[in-house]
Formats: sequence, C-alpha cells, structure tokens
Amino acid sequence: MASPVFSSNSAFKPGKTVDVNGRPVTAEDLQHQYDMPAAGPVETGRMSYDGVISKTAGMIILAFITAIPGYMFFNFAALMVTAIAGMVLGLVLAFKKITTPALAIAYAAIEGYFLGSISYYIETYFNAPGAALQALLATACTFAVCLWLYKSGRVRYTPKMQKFLMIGGISYLLFSLVNIGVMIFTDVGNGFGLRSGWIGVAIGVFAVILACVSLVGDFDFIENGVKNGLPQHYDWKAAFGIVVTLVWLYIEFLRIIAILQGRD
Repeated sequence: MASPVFSSNSAFKPGKTVDVNGRPVTAEDLQHQYDMPAAGPVETGRMSYDGVISKTAGMIILAFITAIPGYMFFNFAALMVTAIAGMVLGLVLAFKKITTPALAIAYAAIEGYFLGSISYYIETYFNAPGAALQALLATACTFAVCLWLYKSGRVRYTPKMQKFLMIGGISYLLFSLVNIGVMIFTDVGNGFGLRSGWIGVAIGVFAVILACVSLVGDFDFIENGVKNGLPQHYDWKAAFGIVVTLVWLYIEFLRIIAILQGRD
C-alpha cells in the first residue's frame, strides 16, 4: 500500500509528468537545476556558523540594551527578581531539548537587566568605580583569545577537559551555594562571604579558567554540530550556551576587580 501523501497527489500517479511553470519538464530544465549552486545550510534547514553568529550577536546586543536601564535606574528589588528569573529560565533552557527562540530572547533581556543592575551595585556598594567597563573588556578579550586558540588548533576540547569541567563545575556550584548561605546569615567577608580577599581572587581565577574551558566546549559543539548537519534550531542552543558562559565570565571578572579595588 502506497503512502497517502503520494497516492493522494496526482503528480505521483502512473504516466503523470512533472511540470515546471505549467509545462512538462525538459532536458534543459534538468541541466539548469544541475548547474545551480548547492543549497546552503539555511536552505536545507541545517545548523550553520552564520546562524549561530547572528543569533549570538542578537542576544548580546539585546542584553546591552536592557543593561542600560538596569544600570541607570538601579532598584534592588528588580536586581533580585531578575537574578532569580534569569537563573530559573537558564535552567529551563539548559534542560530543554529544543531551545525556543522566544525563551532565549527573554533570557538575554532578563540577564542584560540583571548585569546592568549588579554592575551598578558592585561599583557603588563596594566602591569600585569603572569595574563594569574593566570586566567588560576582560570578558571580550578572554572570548577573543579562547576563540583564536580553538580556531588555530592550539586548544581542543579533549576528554580530560570535559572531566575537569564536570568535576570543577560541580565543586564550584556546591561552594557557591554554601557561600550564598554564609552571605545571607553572617557578615563574613564584607559582602563577599568566603570569597573575600586573596582567597576570593584565587577562587575567581579558578572560575574564569572553568568558564574558558566551557567556551572551548561551546566552540567544539558548534563545529561538530555544523559538520554533522544538526537541525537549524541548534543555532539557538549554541547561541544560548555562549551567552551563558559570557555572563558567567563577566560576573567573575566583576567580582575579582571589585575585590582587588577594595584592597587599595
């Protein structure tokens, strides 16, 4: 029994010729199709470097735009709300099989406002003027170096790096949860909890190294995804992954700079 799709369409019935603009197909039509360039990733609905770059750039630009009101019109309640909302939405997107464009865009907007607010809070509360700009430049430079190292083949996402990222990431997460409790229920560290002083700087450097390894993993995912012809919606997952890592890098640099300036 034939497929209903084929049997219900007269174009697939015996003796039926294929038409081009209302006329039977000719040898010239076939030759013209053969001479045409091959379809690219967009036409075939596959993951592409251009797709990842455009979506990542769009999310970053949106984050910059929403960071402006977060910085200029600081509100502590809004800072806490966007921090929680960004974390929840980030977890949803991380475990969601298909990254929904609307949720990815919402994440970028929320994180942008949060980063603007936390930047103002750090600069003001911890007396660290210019920390936001320094952290931004450090993040951009780190991203550029990681990308260059990966593209040049000097760094690859090896199984050892995967294991390091997994063990280090879990350890860092557990420490961060403990530190949040210390900051909430005690006055240790003058606002930084267990991450004050040179210990805080050392932990921050370790976190930056973890984030760099995560970036290399993102690049590896993108390269393999494009080579293997993953569906186009993976552009959004790749863009989301890069933005998450960049947000992490920025916050770590912001914290390190604030600690160092506080020691002057």
